[in-house]
Amino acid sequence: MLSDTPAPASASAARPLTAPAAPAARGASAVAHPNIALIKYWGKRDEQLMLPVTDSLSMTLDVFPTTTHVRLDQDAPEDRAALNGEEATGETLRRITAFLDLVRARAGSSVRAVVDTRNTVPTGAGLASSASGFAALATAAAAAYGLRLDAAGLSRLARRGSGSASRSVFSSFALWHAGTGTGEEGDTSSYAEPVPAADSLDAALVIAVVNAGEKAVSSRQAMRRTVETSPLYGPWAASSRDDLADMRSALVRGDLKAVGEIAERNALGMHATMLAARPAVRYLSPATVTVLDRVLKLRQDGVLAYATMDAGPNVKVLCRRADAADVADAVRDAAGTVVTARPGPGAHLLDGGV
Repeated sequence: MLSDTPAPASASAARPLTAPAAPAARGASAVAHPNIALIKYWGKRDEQLMLPVTDSLSMTLDVFPTTTHVRLDQDAPEDRAALNGEEATGETLRRITAFLDLVRARAGSSVRAVVDTRNTVPTGAGLASSASGFAALATAAAAAYGLRLDAAGLSRLARRGSGSASRSVFSSFALWHAGTGTGEEGDTSSYAEPVPAADSLDAALVIAVVNAGEKAVSSRQAMRRTVETSPLYGPWAASSRDDLADMRSALVRGDLKAVGEIAERNALGMHATMLAARPAVRYLSPATVTVLDRVLKLRQDGVLAYATMDAGPNVKVLCRRADAADVADAVRDAAGTVVTARPGPGAHLLDGGV
């Protein structure tokens, strides 16, 4: 800066359900956190509706929040937006305006808005900045324009801004259903919902930021190229469905070793599909490989530590909370920044935001 039956609302998504029936003249404020996929979303079957090829499963973090305020302006001829105090222009403003157009269409409103977003996630670095950004924008805009949405509806709306934002609506672990078909059927059936995990899982995610800069190849470009040209994409997508079933079972059992093994193989498989694209998409840097080697050494020394990576060079290491400090120490000299995260809250309105 998304099963065919509606999902029940989680506690973290309860506030959006109480959005007023009429537009709030003063606007609304919301906060959302990024999520890291343990079973990856990579590839769309419908780019306009943000419908994925496969289901995905993620952990919402308790770090890097995005806070967004949406204020309706009856006199404004166009939308305005600011990101971390800087006026948004170009593609960033276009995406925000296009998203607000969706909200206005559903609300039967033509009123423009002023959006102020404070994003603590490095943008465009593979750290899910769009997930927290559009989850916060969806929550605030829905309330400001008076939309009454249940949790599944808010997830569907957030999906239209960024696919992974559908999962940041929920706390802890969430499953984004790919859904079926296209058009209205696809839009209705593609949303996220909470998934159960045993309390004994006690997971932490150590984030090794080896490069916080913006990627040379955007996720959207890389995704499209991989789906269209990589001979490995089809087999990976098929194996990802099996990974998802295994992951859900491991979470319910509280089996962190299995969760880590599944997440690591799924992520490395995704990056293999990108390397096989034509031309190849390579996000892994020498520092990335160093961190991966450190993770392997930790396992050889008896520490449960498993790596996952999104579309970028940064590595996230799943481990026990009790081992997080040791894992952070092991990767710190290979990364510019190391942050430890735990399962975090879903998107929600801030008190006094409406």
